[in-house]
Amino acid sequence: MYHKLCVPCLLGLEGPIADELRRMDMEEVSAENGRVYFSGGDAAIARANINLRIGERVLIELGRFEALSFEQLFQGTRALPWESLIPADGAFPVKGYSLNSKLFSISDCQKIIKKAIVERLKSVYGIEWFPESGGLYQVQFSIMKDRVSLCIDTSGDGLHKRGYRPAHNAAPLKETMAAAMVSLSRYRGRDDFCDPFCGSGTIPIEAALIAKNRAPGLYRRFAAMSWNNLDGKFWEQERERAKSLEYNDNYNIVGADIDGHALDLARENARRAGVADIIRFEKADARSFDRQTQRGVIVTNPPYGQRIMEQKEAEELYRDFGKAYAASQNWQLYLLSSHTEFERCFGRPADKKRKLYNGMIKCDLFMYLNRGVGK
Repeated sequence: MYHKLCVPCLLGLEGPIADELRRMDMEEVSAENGRVYFSGGDAAIARANINLRIGERVLIELGRFEALSFEQLFQGTRALPWESLIPADGAFPVKGYSLNSKLFSISDCQKIIKKAIVERLKSVYGIEWFPESGGLYQVQFSIMKDRVSLCIDTSGDGLHKRGYRPAHNAAPLKETMAAAMVSLSRYRGRDDFCDPFCGSGTIPIEAALIAKNRAPGLYRRFAAMSWNNLDGKFWEQERERAKSLEYNDNYNIVGADIDGHALDLARENARRAGVADIIRFEKADARSFDRQTQRGVIVTNPPYGQRIMEQKEAEELYRDFGKAYAASQNWQLYLLSSHTEFERCFGRPADKKRKLYNGMIKCDLFMYLNRGVGK
């Protein structure tokens, strides 16, 4: 079966996700705010779930329509071919959100959509009651400016849940955001790599997965794997395909932090991810950064001055790290921060900036691209 597929994402990451999908040979890739669309069959669902590094999940979009009233929402939902995916015993809970729309009550929208799907399935299957004892077909709705999008989630747990980080320290970075930062740095395993504020190791681990070209979803399960109407052979085929594309080489990936407990977590997470053999974790103070390289990339997410540290302490940390970086040579730097005065504290303006969201926190990815700094 051919599907219109959708990958929701944090604002600012649409372009990198579209690039990922094109490298997977997906068809009709197009980006909108917070979403990237593409088309494909059952194999495309498996390939995207297993290989996507940056997207949040893979959805099948059943349809889009305008709804200014609950009656329009009901009729628009009922008109869609839910039976093409949801079997008579399928579980189909409903969740979603509404922004800048006349229909703003989430609970009422959930009830209307659920009722409309039930009425549609009753007319198709000729039964009055649905046990919902089978596979999960999570229905997701979004209503933005009165435009409704109705989807079914193929992923289950979000794609950021790689399975290697059951334990973490305070204020962790999502795996998908860490992978986005590494991807935007264009690190592919050839340069030296360092995260001097590595915490529980998410950025170095994602860098190692990228260096090895290892699919992040290679060893996890997805909701659609339990669907009877999706050909299961594609999951194994796509896993074998992903394994065949892995690299094995010598890499110089370092994660450093001043917190020894965080480093213990990082080492355990790297072990779970299967990349402990190619990452070196070291206790070090980023304010004394003096690592030597002929060609290196720093990707890092230092404290913002929110939750973990006070703002003044964060500014002093930025200032000290800025001095250390200014004295180094041959390192490019990609640093994520929400601090509005980061460049002033750091001591120099970034060569480029890109707006990103770390959860609900608006940030900039500050890019310092002159490798031969030494100033």
